[in-house]
Amino acid sequence: MAEIIQRDGTWAFDGTTVRITPGLHRSVPLFRQTYGEIAVPLEAVAGVVYEPERKRGRLRLRLREGADPLLQATGGRLPDAADPYRLIVDIDRSGVAEYVAEEIRHALLLDQIPKEPTKAYLLPGPPVPVSVRSSDGTVSFDGAQVRIDWADTSERVKRATGPRIVAVGDLVQVEWLPNSGYEDGFMRFVTRETVFSKLPPEKDPYALDLWGSTRRDLLTALVATAVTARLPHPSVRERENGEFTDRPPRAASVPPPVDHHDVLLRRLRELGELHREGVLTDEEFTMTKAAVLRGFR
Repeated sequence: MAEIIQRDGTWAFDGTTVRITPGLHRSVPLFRQTYGEIAVPLEAVAGVVYEPERKRGRLRLRLREGADPLLQATGGRLPDAADPYRLIVDIDRSGVAEYVAEEIRHALLLDQIPKEPTKAYLLPGPPVPVSVRSSDGTVSFDGAQVRIDWADTSERVKRATGPRIVAVGDLVQVEWLPNSGYEDGFMRFVTRETVFSKLPPEKDPYALDLWGSTRRDLLTALVATAVTARLPHPSVRERENGEFTDRPPRAASVPPPVDHHDVLLRRLRELGELHREGVLTDEEFTMTKAAVLRGFR
């Protein structure tokens, strides 16, 4: 057993699994504490490195592309401190960190673990049900469907449509971008009907606009990961015209343009009704209508 225990967390390697446990110190980001312990099978690991610095160092675990739904959902956009595959190491424990890294590298070599992308997720992602309250509303996922309940501060066009419920079978992908404190982020649930939508996140009833507490809104990545883990793996291919193409399976394929136009027309009718009922102001209606019309181009 190779193990290193730090205030930032604990890494333990038994020859087959790297077990990563976040520390409980207040300096450890809320996201890592909430995500909890991660058991990384050796076959999911592409490499490991220890980066020494003057006062401290960092252990970094690099996973194979496609192995982890968390990395797939967040697309490398997690803030460095929230990255669960990074461990801050006190300088007096650098020898232990080097030993742990060397043991993992040795096992990768012995087991001849390839570095190529995987064809299936090797980590399960967070358990369900999972629910997160963000600046734009509360998003929940029970393994079968996503539900969004809007906050009082959400745009009126969202609140007027009521809670949004989407079955996982209707989803094509989840788009996620954290807010940085300077720029808003978002989490958008892309369905077969909305894949062509150009609505901004603050007006899109299938998207959460992340503009509040960065620490709290970052937790939406939990839901994004849980949903991504239950969607077709990105390596899924189908044979068309005698060639393999990187496309989702037919059940998750996008609709033809005629369906796309029908969706946009239906959306325009809904906006018109909300405007006539006084739910949307003239300015809100004009702005949202313009965003929908851009989808026809």
